[in-house]
Amino acid sequence: MLNFEFYAPTKVVFGKNAENEVGKLIKAQGCKKALIHFGGSSAIRSGLLERIYKLLDQDGISYVSLGGVVPNPRLSKVHEGIELCKKEGVDFILAVGGGSVIDSSKAIGYGVANGGEVWDFYEKVRTPESCIPIGAILTIAAAGSEMSNSSVITNEDGWLKRGCNGDSSRCKFAIMNPELTYSLPDYQTECGCTDILMHTLERYLTLEEDTMLTDGIGEALMKTVIQNTKILIKDPENYNARAEVMWAGSLSHNGLTGCGTTGDWASHQLEHELGGIFDVAHGAGLAAVWGSWARYVYKEKPQRFAQLAVNVMGVPNDFMDSEKTAIAGICAMEDFFHSISMPTSIAELGVKLTDEQIDELAYKCTFENTRMIGGFKSLDIEDVKNIYRMAR
Repeated sequence: MLNFEFYAPTKVVFGKNAENEVGKLIKAQGCKKALIHFGGSSAIRSGLLERIYKLLDQDGISYVSLGGVVPNPRLSKVHEGIELCKKEGVDFILAVGGGSVIDSSKAIGYGVANGGEVWDFYEKVRTPESCIPIGAILTIAAAGSEMSNSSVITNEDGWLKRGCNGDSSRCKFAIMNPELTYSLPDYQTECGCTDILMHTLERYLTLEEDTMLTDGIGEALMKTVIQNTKILIKDPENYNARAEVMWAGSLSHNGLTGCGTTGDWASHQLEHELGGIFDVAHGAGLAAVWGSWARYVYKEKPQRFAQLAVNVMGVPNDFMDSEKTAIAGICAMEDFFHSISMPTSIAELGVKLTDEQIDELAYKCTFENTRMIGGFKSLDIEDVKNIYRMAR
């Protein structure tokens, strides 16, 4: 097990009617005026925003609102939010939504607190030193951004999707009421569950040895998500299944399942370019590339993939041939993706990649051929092209 630091300062308020605590939680931060940041019409249609406004009014908290966040959140909306916060004297951001809204809120918080062009932080030109405080009311279990230090934004100029990690942007609190996810369309639920699995897989598939406890946590989390995703397909308003998935989403990306290991993250890097250029749903994009990535790299340590196959996917262990077990496990994961209407190829996303597009994706993924990606196997630009070809 490698040396590690585990830092998870976010206060979690979990359960039915948990959103009723929002005013008290914001007041505890000593803040006077909040930006309520949200996505589309669902928060309005469900009545959630109106309830939040009333709760803030009762606690004497001033607020302004900014909606319109879309999946693969846009830099232009971040700029709009920064200007609004500066104009209105906002000193707190309340994200009402899923990962896209929370990521957009973090970017706005960086921009207000640090000044200058916020995209610099995502291009790694500068490092953010601070962020105005952020809280979240989660309405989609998926990204885990409510307990992570990460934010991913898409710049419409070149359609570049880039991430920025910083502990100053960690949410001060995260309100999680599983009932708020009842109305999600099946596709969003399935994409979210896939994203949760992938956050864990990116950490689990490692070259490190002697990580028994971390492995066990990751395996339990993945089995929990797989089992409860199947329940939600048949019974979308099953509270216990929604609760298990929601909590799994937070634990999958707060660092717990990666303690003592080095993550891979190549699948996320591959998907980021697909999301940036073709605006595909993040979870679906991950499912579309994961199997091809896995087949490309598994021989670096087939025993690790065999462990996933046996302990998570229930594949019989061929003790004489770990590669055979590994491939069976990859197939079993892809079968699960198909069982929840997730793609296992880019064509199934409705995207037919040309050779020229593959070249562009690989060029952007390797930051103009200046970096390698992946921890399980280090991948250069030609490797990246090969995986995109396999996945198309």
